[in-house]
Amino acid sequence: MRNKKLIPFEVIEKAVAGEPKEIDIVLKHYKYLSKYRGHINDDIQEHLKAQLIKAIMQFRFDR
Repeated sequence: MRNKKLIPFEVIEKAVAGEPKEIDIVLKHYKYLSKYRGHINDDIQEHLKAQLIKAIMQFRFDR
């Protein structure tokens, strides 16, 4: 049984490969979590989104 709080590994693999649909899934997942955890304004939300996209594109599985 999968943990519904985790993003499936296959989605992460495709996001790291640059697949726009999967990147969007990751962004939506973390947007929900950041909004859930506290009061975050739009500027901070956009900054977090940019940092997450940067981290996705730099992530390597072979480390």
